[in-house]
Amino acid sequence: MDSAYQLVVAPPNVDDYLRLRKESGLSERTRAQAEIGVEGAWVSAHVVHVESGETVGMGRVIGDGGTYFVVIDMAVLPDHQRKGIGDAIMTALLEKIREAAPAAQVSLLADPPGRRLYARHGFVESAPDSVGMWRR
Repeated sequence: MDSAYQLVVAPPNVDDYLRLRKESGLSERTRAQAEIGVEGAWVSAHVVHVESGETVGMGRVIGDGGTYFVVIDMAVLPDHQRKGIGDAIMTALLEKIREAAPAAQVSLLADPPGRRLYARHGFVESAPDSVGMWRR
């Protein structure tokens, strides 16, 4: 990530969280969900464009603090992709997990755009041993 950007290990504000989800193609959340969720993460990081002050990327981790963690909400605005922002966010999040719980299991759901990034950070597909499942 170049010097045009600054990594902040803290949650983005709710407005930025909602905007990043929408503009990066993630499913939208309500303000009520965001207000609870943003502060409920185990650790969060976001990236700010230094010149404009705009928050251009984010990622969060939820987990129990010792055994299991899940990377969520990885998002980078389209105009700022391919500049190392997602890599910087992922590196910061995984370092926080390593510091707290070096033997923990870290998982995530990988949409196609992020799969190469996640593979660079050591994530592998769990199938056929296990498969991701979810419900809304």
